[in-house]
Amino acid sequence: MKRFAIGTFLMLLLGALSTYAQMPTPKPAPELKKLDYFLGTWTLEGDMKPGPMGPGGKMTETERTEWMDGGFFLVSHIDFKSAGMGNGTGISFLGYNANDKVYTYDGFNSMGEAEHAKGTLDGDTWTYTAEEKMNGQTMNGRFTIKQLTPTSYSFKFEMSPPGGEFATVMDGKATKK
Repeated sequence: MKRFAIGTFLMLLLGALSTYAQMPTPKPAPELKKLDYFLGTWTLEGDMKPGPMGPGGKMTETERTEWMDGGFFLVSHIDFKSAGMGNGTGISFLGYNANDKVYTYDGFNSMGEAEHAKGTLDGDTWTYTAEEKMNGQTMNGRFTIKQLTPTSYSFKFEMSPPGGEFATVMDGKATKK
């Protein structure tokens, strides 16, 4: 009986592996090609406005961006310096959710922050939105990128309380090296 059970288990396991091996390899969505714009090394220079996120001041950032193996996510390794918030490092992932038909952003930094946003592309303008907690209150965040040339873009980060007007938290320009 024990041999029969082991034999049956092995047959089921081999059948499952055979079925799995016949499944087609997933392919990246065509929308992901639009993220090629962000490949390479970028220098960002921004102006942080005084407010709940800090005293404001100049911000610089270097992003080194490449495709992760498989071609489903762009990975950015980030070094930043901010007069108001300090210096640090981060990593971010850009992708595309084909089911929801939205671009995705997931970022993490050395200050313990984790950000998750959904985005759209309209012409030359990327818009990412997210809800964020600040001092126990949910805030709406919006990050807009406008492609200016193949090697430069402007950016703006805005926040608003629920139902309120958006206020600019940071804006600036990025240049590809």
